[in-house]
Amino acid sequence: MNRLVEIRSQESLCRERAALDFERRVFWLAQAQEWKQRALDEIAYHFRECNVVQAELARN
Repeated sequence: MNRLVEIRSQESLCRERAALDFERRVFWLAQAQEWKQRALDEIAYHFRECNVVQAELARN
């Protein structure tokens, strides 16, 4: 889950830049959205992996 923390930090930095850089605000918000999607993908991957392990344990 450390990776998730790093991804969320990048998203936050992009949002901060958007607040400060008015000329490139749209760019920074788009970057933040990409990092947000990466975070959601990371969460989904984590839960898929947990479900696979639990299914294997249940079979045994």
